[in-house]
Amino acid sequence: MWYNGSMFTKPSSAYIHIPFCTQICHYCDFSKVFIKNQPVDQYLNALIEEVKAAEMPPLKTLYIGGGTPTAISAQQLEILLTGLAASIDLTHVDEFTIEANPGDLTEDKIQVLKASKVNRVSLGVQTFNDRLLKQIGRHHNQAQIYETVSGLKRAGFDNISIDLIYALPNQTMEQVKEDVKKALALDLPHLSLYSLILEKHTVFMNRHRRGYLHLPNEDTESDMFEYILDTLKANGFDHYEISNFTKKGFESRHNLMYWNNDEYYGCGAGASGYINGIRYRNRGPIQHYLKAISETKEARLSEDILTRQEIMEEELFLGLRKKTGVSVQAFEQKFETRFDALYGSIVDELIEEGLLKPNREQIQMTKKGLFLGDTVAERFILED
Repeated sequence: MWYNGSMFTKPSSAYIHIPFCTQICHYCDFSKVFIKNQPVDQYLNALIEEVKAAEMPPLKTLYIGGGTPTAISAQQLEILLTGLAASIDLTHVDEFTIEANPGDLTEDKIQVLKASKVNRVSLGVQTFNDRLLKQIGRHHNQAQIYETVSGLKRAGFDNISIDLIYALPNQTMEQVKEDVKKALALDLPHLSLYSLILEKHTVFMNRHRRGYLHLPNEDTESDMFEYILDTLKANGFDHYEISNFTKKGFESRHNLMYWNNDEYYGCGAGASGYINGIRYRNRGPIQHYLKAISETKEARLSEDILTRQEIMEEELFLGLRKKTGVSVQAFEQKFETRFDALYGSIVDELIEEGLLKPNREQIQMTKKGLFLGDTVAERFILED
């Protein structure tokens, strides 16, 4: 295992996974289960046990994701949040995010959030088009999006983000423009817009393999991406990461932690974490997770000890997603190596292809590079 002296500090971020959903979406490959007949109370108790056993230091960011954290009842949500507050020092937490779905986040659950340390809510809107919502397997409708956002604002939440997906099956450019227009009208400080990715073992991938899924072509998807970038920029949003847009001061601090390649705790069934140069994943099936926690207070299924080269590649792969890109000076200090000796020729090629900006001190993708995203980052993976 490779470290330099600055890498021995404990993480100051944690991710908590709630794997329950009221409906399974056609595009989702996250670790999740249909909530009906699941041992939710037992799961929450086990989750708090895992958190306690991790002995986390005071945290700066905490993120509860899923699944759908707001699929559980208001009483269960209160048990979760009070349990976390009793097990982790949240005195100095800068950002405490919970994911939620319109329709699931009822008034009583909003009040539970308000009474807790949660200060940021991320809503899985995906689209405002009721017909498209049904086609992708979502169970909320447009009216519930507005009701949920209004309820959160009434309760005093000002740090609200929504997720949208574009390049959906049969989606037109006009429908994307309508989604962007309606998102802007909500007057929120943060928006995430993702192009649809076909993941293995999803309904959409199965339909695609059988030739039943009609997706926009790459040129149309590129036009959608460019429209989103230009329109949000014109409306005062900073495009600070490939899929994320913010008003000043509302960047997702937790997600920036991922893109900065910082370490973090991951707790819950199927959760991933990154500690002491080791990326790990917890057991996913609920009963397997519960059994592991009851026996050992931890539920790791796999551990991947990263080499120095793998850590450098992740630093670039993740850092290039950000508008600010990767600082060559910071990279050289962290890894005690010459950047140009390893990656100079790759940078030259990508600048020549118009995928990187011609800046040798700060490696940043162009608009064209951002659209191709991971394809550009993969060029920095060196052969052994």
